[in-house]
Amino acid sequence: MPIKIPDTLPAFSTLVSEGVRVMTETAAIRQDIRPLQIGLLNLMPNKIRTELQMARLVGATPLQVELSLVRVGGHRAKNTSEEHLLAFYETWEEVRERKFDGFIITGAPVETLPFEEVTYWKELEQILDWTTTNVHSTLNVCWGAMAAIWHFHRIPKYELTEKAFGVYQHHNRKPSSIYLNGFSDDFHIPVSRWTEVRGEDVRKNAELEILMDSDETGVCLIHEQQGNRLYLFNHVEYESTSLADEYFRDVDAGVPIKLPKNYFPYDDPSFPPRNFWRSHAHLLFGNWINEIYQTTSYDLSEVGKGR
Repeated sequence: MPIKIPDTLPAFSTLVSEGVRVMTETAAIRQDIRPLQIGLLNLMPNKIRTELQMARLVGATPLQVELSLVRVGGHRAKNTSEEHLLAFYETWEEVRERKFDGFIITGAPVETLPFEEVTYWKELEQILDWTTTNVHSTLNVCWGAMAAIWHFHRIPKYELTEKAFGVYQHHNRKPSSIYLNGFSDDFHIPVSRWTEVRGEDVRKNAELEILMDSDETGVCLIHEQQGNRLYLFNHVEYESTSLADEYFRDVDAGVPIKLPKNYFPYDDPSFPPRNFWRSHAHLLFGNWINEIYQTTSYDLSEVGKGR
């Protein structure tokens, strides 16, 4: 089954050209099934690019998924037009009465700020609390994961002396996990962050289980059974050129930046980078979507009850 997104969303034509099965809203209403309801709280400045990255992975499933785009109401986007936001997004206040099978909270370029200094922090805290009653399973990504694990467990983030930037080898620490079904023992994932959550802090909390980590960049993926949450600190959703775009952006702006590790062939930025994490990105999202399908209530109104 395809992913259902608005017919005029910019990601629509790109996904079709890549072979992702996409369903128009018109066609979807003719199918007598309940699609999985997945919400995407998009905190990234370039919302259109993030929509595409997430929709590409959410849509690679045999299940019908309806993706709803959500934004915080107390923050004005600087890099996405108001027309796009009005056409395709709802604020969290507008969706807070709804239930979702799955909900993704993205990263944001505010990771070196204390959480309380982020302009929309109070609203995000409300959203995180809301996910405990209105969402079956939440996937928190990068800064979104750091914010969530701080909010729920007071596990801090630490500023790095040097940006973790590149494609790093990671280890499968729980091969029996449903979320790592089909994963290799070792694999590579893009990393781009100035902060980290430390494994020693996570291991003190019996509710949290580390599923993936890296010898060089530490914790990558944590599962919390009780809250039905995943905390993903790195960027499996990145496209082949995402790190290159970040690198050349900083070079052009005169910002000191090192070459991303293990990324450009021969460490030469004149060569196009090769993508060797795509398959595991699809595996992770596919496993998450499948687990939601297997465990969520058919009656969407029942989601979150009993927690």
